[in-house]
Amino acid sequence: MQSISILGSTGSVGQSTLRVIAQNPGGFKVVALTANENVVKMLEQCLEFQPETVVMVDGDAAKQLVAQLAKHGLQNISVEIGQQGVVAVARDTASATVMSAIVGAAGLLPTLAAVQAGKRVLIANKEPLVMTGDLFMREAVRCNATILPIDSEHNAIFQCLPEGGETRAVRKIHLTASGGPFRGRKWSELQDITPEQACAHPNWSMGQKISVDSATMMNKGLELIEAAALFSLPQSQVEIVIHPQSIIHSMVEYIDGSFLAQLGAPDMCIPIAHALAWPSRIMSGAETLNITDIARLDFHAPDMENLPCLRLARQAATAGLSAPAILNAANEVAVEAFLQGQIRFTAIAEIVDATLNNVQNRSNDTIDDVLHIDNEARGVALARLESNQF
Repeated sequence: MQSISILGSTGSVGQSTLRVIAQNPGGFKVVALTANENVVKMLEQCLEFQPETVVMVDGDAAKQLVAQLAKHGLQNISVEIGQQGVVAVARDTASATVMSAIVGAAGLLPTLAAVQAGKRVLIANKEPLVMTGDLFMREAVRCNATILPIDSEHNAIFQCLPEGGETRAVRKIHLTASGGPFRGRKWSELQDITPEQACAHPNWSMGQKISVDSATMMNKGLELIEAAALFSLPQSQVEIVIHPQSIIHSMVEYIDGSFLAQLGAPDMCIPIAHALAWPSRIMSGAETLNITDIARLDFHAPDMENLPCLRLARQAATAGLSAPAILNAANEVAVEAFLQGQIRFTAIAEIVDATLNNVQNRSNDTIDDVLHIDNEARGVALARLESNQF
């Protein structure tokens, strides 16, 4: 039985992870769950999986959960509070595996703690790799941690590489993208897009932040940066291709002209099940893909001039150093402002662009460097936001 802690258990990926675990009784012991403030969902998860420890980042939510657990006779579940509790759970030796599903930069320190504890880390939040790049992967090697990607694209690439992840014979990797809800529309036509429209993804069920990133195509830009770090490839060997059906989740092109692709229904339970059981296979609970019903698979290159967020991500990947961390910080600030109704949809790219141009791109050799750059970039992005130009 595999012991596992799930960071961000009440989010989309966290819930999918628990669904896969429920599909495979006797295979996994849920040791710890963490969340920000969703008491209702956490209580449901505690009742079903009865972890040893729960962490609620929000103090009031933690108090509410303690009271609810007592009502259900579950006082034996320890409830911790705050970000430090999440880091402690990630590091705790009670679990051999950590699912890192916290959205955004908030996932950096807990994920790094799991890596430094030498654990098997299932990484669904791309931000730690985007922010730190080689630094994160060097820590994984130093601490003998196993990194297994959960993003459907990166998991697909992992499945298409030889055992051990050898990339010497790889010419390119091709990350597929659905194009989001506004595929085919001009950026200039999207001024009045609402958060509800931006979050209505045609193929995938995701959280709000990731849904907005998909709508701007920033998500694919962040995945480009993550892929280069994860598979030790220059960003020039990572291509983006629009694939509206979301059936092929990514492809690896080899120097002999061969392409290997991973296909499946657009359901995160599939990459989650793959990583949970790797190198074996288990039931995911996902719908079986009927290839005779697909009829056709379409592909085309992205219009970079009409996708400013994807273009900015490529520029940050090319610039290297701290540019990806600056990009990520500015994007998180801008997306949150858009979701709160403070800025228009198209202002997301404007804020990211302005931040990249106003924060010095410099080396990020340590985690302290990364955190300092992240904080500085957020300050610049917030100042731009408060200028009320959007």
